[in-house]
Amino acid sequence: MALEDAKTEVDTAFTRKSNRGYAFENAFGGATSFLRRTYTKDLTGVDLAITGVPFDQAVTHRAGTRFGPRAIREVSTLQAYDPPSGWPTSPLEEMTVIDYGDLAFDYAKVSDFPEALTAHIRTILAAGAGTVTLGGDHYITLPILKAYAETFGPVGVIHFDAHSDLWPDDDLSRIDHGTMMYKAVKQGYVDPARSVQIGIRTVTEDYLGVNVITAREAHEWGVARVVETVKGIVGDGPTYLTFDIDALDPAFAPGTGTPVWGGLASWQASAMLRDLAGINLVGGDVVEVSPPYDTTGATAIAGAHVAYELICLYHWARTQR
Repeated sequence: MALEDAKTEVDTAFTRKSNRGYAFENAFGGATSFLRRTYTKDLTGVDLAITGVPFDQAVTHRAGTRFGPRAIREVSTLQAYDPPSGWPTSPLEEMTVIDYGDLAFDYAKVSDFPEALTAHIRTILAAGAGTVTLGGDHYITLPILKAYAETFGPVGVIHFDAHSDLWPDDDLSRIDHGTMMYKAVKQGYVDPARSVQIGIRTVTEDYLGVNVITAREAHEWGVARVVETVKGIVGDGPTYLTFDIDALDPAFAPGTGTPVWGGLASWQASAMLRDLAGINLVGGDVVEVSPPYDTTGATAIAGAHVAYELICLYHWARTQR
């Protein structure tokens, strides 16, 4: 298979004959599943399911992340041709990765959303597959972590973000992306001693025992020390990685709801994710990509690359550890 196959390949999200391998249809055409994976609800034999959650009703500032999954899928067509750069493995050939489509929910009954998402993820996990979720605002990670905790017990979390999302809020009925991590810790979904936040550059009074590497520390320490520290914190236990795109500096990811200066460069995030190979990753997400503010598409591109790195980390955890 090669690029010349674009003359015969099209809509491989629905027409591909195998759930493994690369796709060579024109990047600018066809049905845009993530990385041209097969769109299917059949989880038989699936190793990893990509799913979208177009929800942004928990934001504190600019909305628009409901369009994130669609934008990330669209730009991912540029990555569907090749093995991931910098990895010695080929997860799209060696694992069955599908696009499970988006979560269905009633936009007018926001109170029903958390359980709908937990049930959605629970179904995938019950079939023996992992998940990489395309958001959506960062609230979505809380219902996802609930499903993961039901399966694995309290998980370690690697949390890339400008914000800690640890605002105190003991009202479980409130749906707020700024309190996601607070509630995840308080509800016992997360083991704070095995969790770490990277890129933080806003004030938090109480981190509830979660480890923190601020953006400045990340810059001053360098990639190798950050990765070594993170690996030491999460250990060998089940680990979930959530990547808020505003962990990146607005110069690299302007299309997000609550941008903060002084963040990570895209090369730093890329190197950190690749060097985290060896962690026991059980799932992950990329959130807060807001296409209305993403005038060049750079933020969606970053989100698609993060999601592909999560696929690589998941594959590595199952084949190389």
